[in-house]
Amino acid sequence: MTTPKPVFGPNDIGSSPGDPQLGRLVFLASSCGSCHATPGQPDSLVLGGGLALSSSFGVFRPPNISPDIADGIGSWTVEDFANALVAGISPDGRHYYPAFPYTSYTGMKIEDIKNLYAYLRTLPPVSGKAPPHDLWPPFRLRRAVGVWKLLFFEEVGKPQAITGDPALDRGSYLTETLAHCAECHSSRNIFAAIRPETRFAGGPDAEGTGFVPNITPTRLRRWTQTDISTMLATGQKPQDGHVGSAMVDVVANLSQLPQEDRDAIARYIEALPARQTPHP
Repeated sequence: MTTPKPVFGPNDIGSSPGDPQLGRLVFLASSCGSCHATPGQPDSLVLGGGLALSSSFGVFRPPNISPDIADGIGSWTVEDFANALVAGISPDGRHYYPAFPYTSYTGMKIEDIKNLYAYLRTLPPVSGKAPPHDLWPPFRLRRAVGVWKLLFFEEVGKPQAITGDPALDRGSYLTETLAHCAECHSSRNIFAAIRPETRFAGGPDAEGTGFVPNITPTRLRRWTQTDISTMLATGQKPQDGHVGSAMVDVVANLSQLPQEDRDAIARYIEALPARQTPHP
């Protein structure tokens, strides 16, 4: 029950190529460069990995996802790529730690996976593997991630909410899946799984450096959709300055999306159920 089981086998996705231009938008919406860009240099498209992400389990380091054949994902098939994103399984059959937000990406559309795959293959290859994770001994067993998935990982291909409102449906997909907003704006249990009652209601920063704010109407009740959309484009908040911390990178990415996508995210966030901010 905990053995990695790929969702896609050889040729399951088909041979039609993805669109790199559309894949760039998926890349931006998902903020891939924020984690996978090589640290210590300014180009978010140099995807050599290695950024140290501290947590209560130790230090995670995102891998090289450049198209380098030896050290990146240049040898991966699109099915390998899809299995990583929607099932958290590597091409060699290992579980990925859920520091990689496949828990959100599991809802990705196949077209977006193909487009992102096509875009990544246009970027510069980066030689050199990222340093390995540096985790506390109990958390080094990959097989234990299978137990975690059994307890906390939703079914692959979870259905998207269809409301009949195209903007709301698009906003749901962007917020819940591609931008994976709940991964930061929620509190987690002792096993690092999101506590459902705190989804989008804020929580301690995973790196232990502060508190990520509540983005439900409980806190944003005075914000209009225009306020939210403007913040996603410029970082400017309606009453109190600019966003900070990790949101600076998020805004840098989302500001490059079409205006209608930012408006859709704003539409969805405004429609979230109000939830009380959990105690830190």
